[in-house]
Amino acid sequence: MPRQPESLASLLSCRPCWRLGYILCWILCAALFCIAITTPALATSASTSLLSPPDTASPRATFESFRRLTDQIAEQYAAYREAPSAQRQQTFLRAVEQGKQLMDLSNVPPTAQHEIATATIIWLWEVIARVDLPDAEAIPEAADYASEGPLADQPPRWRLPNTGIIIARVEEGPRAGEFLFSPETVASARSYAELARGLPYRRSSRIDNVRDLTATALGFSGWMLPPHLIEQLPDWARRPIAGQVLWKWAILVASLALTLVLLGLVMRWAQRRAWDARPGTLLRRLSAPLTLLLWMPLLRGFLDDQVQVTGLVIAWPDYLAELARVLALIWLVLLVARWIPEALIAAPGRNTERADASLIRWVARVFALFTVLGLLFAAAQDLGIPVYGLVAGAGVGGLAIALAARPTLENFIGALNLFADRPIRVGDLCRFDERHGQGWNPVGTVEAIGLRSTKIRQFDRSLITIPNADLAERNIVNLSACERFLLQQRLPLRYETSADQLRYLLATLRELLHAHPMTIHTEEFPIRARFLGFRDQALTLELRAYIRTTSYTEFLAIQEDIMLRVMQAIQQAGTGFALPAQTLYMARDSGLDADARAAAEQRVHEWAAAHELPFPDMDEAQRKRITGTLDYPPEGSPGAESSSR
Repeated sequence: MPRQPESLASLLSCRPCWRLGYILCWILCAALFCIAITTPALATSASTSLLSPPDTASPRATFESFRRLTDQIAEQYAAYREAPSAQRQQTFLRAVEQGKQLMDLSNVPPTAQHEIATATIIWLWEVIARVDLPDAEAIPEAADYASEGPLADQPPRWRLPNTGIIIARVEEGPRAGEFLFSPETVASARSYAELARGLPYRRSSRIDNVRDLTATALGFSGWMLPPHLIEQLPDWARRPIAGQVLWKWAILVASLALTLVLLGLVMRWAQRRAWDARPGTLLRRLSAPLTLLLWMPLLRGFLDDQVQVTGLVIAWPDYLAELARVLALIWLVLLVARWIPEALIAAPGRNTERADASLIRWVARVFALFTVLGLLFAAAQDLGIPVYGLVAGAGVGGLAIALAARPTLENFIGALNLFADRPIRVGDLCRFDERHGQGWNPVGTVEAIGLRSTKIRQFDRSLITIPNADLAERNIVNLSACERFLLQQRLPLRYETSADQLRYLLATLRELLHAHPMTIHTEEFPIRARFLGFRDQALTLELRAYIRTTSYTEFLAIQEDIMLRVMQAIQQAGTGFALPAQTLYMARDSGLDADARAAAEQRVHEWAAAHELPFPDMDEAQRKRITGTLDYPPEGSPGAESSSR
């Protein structure tokens, strides 16, 4: 059978293809790096021939500076066309860069100011080359707008006749007092140029016509893509679409695709090792954001200086590079904030409490959160979104946002209170009541204390999520922090129980509690077995003793053993538990055990005759004699034989 063609996924998944991809990407990175390190050197060599800062002291000075600048640009462009080289390209671009100082770019995002100013110069040049210009004396000077000047009653601005081009004085900011092309002119320059292209040229320059510059600017490229090479492309490749020729669109799309492939290759390599607290793992994971952080400026320089992106996407390289930079920095912060707590907790020989681990993670998350917010605000400001102004001028909207964020702030402060007071820690077994101490009293293990809420795993394995502000106001009982547990039980006995039976039972229960090896008897923690009084349909006894354990599970086992022994003692005393008054049953009552009753009463009489009656309390000598004499664990349990030895 003929061999079936392999699918694209199988080709991409094969190891040789990935290795080839790695090699190609590294070669391209090296090429772009060479461009990056070569460009500053070339710029330095060309800086000696730069124009001095243009004069912007008046509308006349600014307009004349613009005309002189366009002549310089035409000279440099013609020289570059004749003999393309890196140095001549930099000289030409530096001349264009001077035009940025003639523009009021206060409404342009900082990230895109360079590209917008460059394009605006060409667009304004296209208009000025096609309209009649006034005499230089007709353009106002700065003195004309002074208090005694002829234009003192008019705004400090001048409009080029028969156009929408305006030169206005900057009233505030670092360039206050200078006359620059207004923000409205910068925003509308492209539409002015498109309207003026139907007019004939009024003046010539080193270039045949300005349209030659603006048209070839669509296909203008850097020294790596010289004009004579671009001119050999077919006509369809040089056809403009949305203000940019087709071959530039192809390079732009290919560059973005290559960026995604490179990032995918690095991420694939980084994720070959599972996440852990080792530094090598962190370096692997950091390779992806570091690659993005280093790659995008190189790609941006290639697209801006060599490809010369134009049209609707003229500022795309700048915007994409800024977004990639912020994304990479956020990526770095999140990875480091995730790794540092785990590295500190997993450090060998580190003796930390469980709450410290949760606190370290919490602090890392808070740091990451505020760092990410700062990066996002700074990036938004660079992209032209007035975040700080919007926040400062929010007014009623800001108040509404603040009120909506109040629960989040309360939970954040609640988390601070939990870490400061430490009523619970991660891993603790706790019981927490309702806010008013009514009803719900769940018990569970603390799994996580986060920025907003705390997660508690109950015994039935359900997970409860409680807001930190709510949990901080509840009555929290930390069972894991108990140094000992309290056994406290009330026993309802039948009213048929005689006083001597009750004395015998109390004495037996006291002996039981003192004899049990897991109970504690000190002045601070006394053992108590008392007759409380007459309750509804029952004689009530209370048992109270502290158990020698810090484990809640072990406490339940010890309590179970004591309660079983209590049941045997009640049976031996010839009495029984009181039945609820609401229960009605019809059966032959076997009555109380007369022999056991007589034996109990006889024993009490013997104690009284020998002056050994253990009331109101047990004799100290008898207490010492019986302390720890019971078998625990009881006979027949798995640990009974080992404990007896």
